[in-house]
Amino acid sequence: MIDRRTFEVLLASAVAAWPLGAKAQSSGRAVRIGRLAALSAATDTSVLEALRTGLRERGWIEGRNFEFVVRYADGMLDRLPDLAKDLVRQNVHVIIAGSNPGALAVKQATNSIPIVFVTTGDPIAGGLVPSLARPGANLTGVTTQGLELSAKRLQLLKELLPRMKRIAVLTHPGSSYTEEFQTTVDATARGLGVEIRMLAIHDPSEIGKAFALITQVQADALMVLADIMFMTHRQPLIELVAKCRLPATFPERAFVTDGGLMFYGVGLAEMYRHSAIFVDKILKGAKPADLAVEQPTRFELVVNMKTATALGVMLPPLILAEATELIE
Repeated sequence: MIDRRTFEVLLASAVAAWPLGAKAQSSGRAVRIGRLAALSAATDTSVLEALRTGLRERGWIEGRNFEFVVRYADGMLDRLPDLAKDLVRQNVHVIIAGSNPGALAVKQATNSIPIVFVTTGDPIAGGLVPSLARPGANLTGVTTQGLELSAKRLQLLKELLPRMKRIAVLTHPGSSYTEEFQTTVDATARGLGVEIRMLAIHDPSEIGKAFALITQVQADALMVLADIMFMTHRQPLIELVAKCRLPATFPERAFVTDGGLMFYGVGLAEMYRHSAIFVDKILKGAKPADLAVEQPTRFELVVNMKTATALGVMLPPLILAEATELIE
């Protein structure tokens, strides 16, 4: 026999230990999944659909047992902290945050709500987690460690254009990714006999000016770095690259689907689909601190053949052999 007070304490402890999903459904409410996107709603469409697919594969059906609460920063990073705080006020059960800045904003807004981040940046250097294997606290997620892919993208451009001597790199000076890029690929560039010319774009109004500079520096090719601003203004970038008739490699698969020449890496849609595994485990009781941050082991090389033809670029056998998809 136990007294009433002891019973209440034991009951409260048991309820606290229930999985988040079970708690929500036992109260008659659907699970509320927060989503903080640094991008715009239009740019985020395919990503959100991939996330829905990943959740559906694990039994989470939107409108039946969960609902999304989504906030978009529309490419304006200074909005992220307020949007993160708003999501916390919505009493969501888990938050999926895109990009290092997005995840950092949520981390600063809550130390109790589980956070699943999806980023192409370095989550350790970005201050999200102390270790990939042991993320600790209330964060975990998926990262491509995008900087590590930059050298490979440079090598692929050289394979595509053996006579390439100078490459223009489109950068955003406000991004930590940009700050680390040049030192990361300098050795690779020297080994390939390629000169890198960094072209800085501070805000979207400067995109056109940057392409005028590309002509001035007589670049043989272009690399667009991963950045929220470039992702948000994807279509204008693709159109300007086409106007310059410049072979280019892009940081996200969607650029190539929409007309860009080449992408190597893991598409954001696939990363978000994979992030549903973390969300599912957390809603079923797992703690983010116990879930190691994951990195992809398989990468894709996607080439738009129509664009290659328009540029007069012949794909060498090595590129054709390595390509996982050729878009006709």
